[in-house]
Amino acid sequence: MILVLAEDEPVALEALTFARRLGEVEAVAFDDVELDGYATRVHRVRLGGYAPVAWAQTVVELAPEIVVAAGTDRGHEVLAHVAARLDAPLAANCIDVRVEGGAFHLMRQRWGGSLVEEARLTGSPKLLTVAPHAVAAEPAGDAPAVVEEFTPRSLADEHFQVRAARREAAAGGGVQLDKARVVVGGGRGVGSAEGFAILEELAALLDGTVGGSRVVTNLGWRPHSDQVGQTGARIAPEIYIACGVSGAIQHWVGCKGAKRILAINTDKDAPLVAKADYAVIGDLHEVLPAVVAELRKP
Repeated sequence: MILVLAEDEPVALEALTFARRLGEVEAVAFDDVELDGYATRVHRVRLGGYAPVAWAQTVVELAPEIVVAAGTDRGHEVLAHVAARLDAPLAANCIDVRVEGGAFHLMRQRWGGSLVEEARLTGSPKLLTVAPHAVAAEPAGDAPAVVEEFTPRSLADEHFQVRAARREAAAGGGVQLDKARVVVGGGRGVGSAEGFAILEELAALLDGTVGGSRVVTNLGWRPHSDQVGQTGARIAPEIYIACGVSGAIQHWVGCKGAKRILAINTDKDAPLVAKADYAVIGDLHEVLPAVVAELRKP
């Protein structure tokens, strides 16, 4: 069995798409998620919230030959527990896989995505996590998945010693960075916390959200939850509008999943300007008000 841990996150569909390269896919879901077209069978489990050890024990009880999860905090944590219980190898942040006899030839991201490693995975079962936005989520068709309720028989109190008590939304609400279709990002060039007001206005007009580089969060201009980069959020919007962002490798790791990148910068030689699909060489404090004014025209 090829089993995918299907979280209630968009990147879970990417993991299901990735897993289909290996054969027919089944899923285990601890939340009510829609998987028609992505999995042939869904094992629905009701455990009353996130409990990593209980989730891992459930996966073990299903006895799959291959387990795939999205490279999220939960995906990594659960499969790490599975690997420890089964004494099995775990390959994290994979971006490609090819079957070679009884082994997998893998390409996976290392050092936060700044380099790619070739690896060979042997043993059984084989455990993989898929790097976020490494593949596009695509259904195999529109066939409904067969949903079966599954109740693990081996769970005990010890499996629930660690569990999520509640989930709190980020301050201010709004669209999450990793789910936004439009992200307007700011770097040191914005100049101050107050300078982000025009970025907020543009993002609101485009039904998007605002992000920032690490230097911006280090300076206290934006909270860490707004950080795009290796130690922040990995984004994959339809367009990323980077304003005054130089584009160090750590930031590029976080935004390279964007379908299109528009860079606004006074420095024509900035790394992100060179990598962007479109660039405006100019002062963002002049460019953005002009763009906002144009969007507000009746």
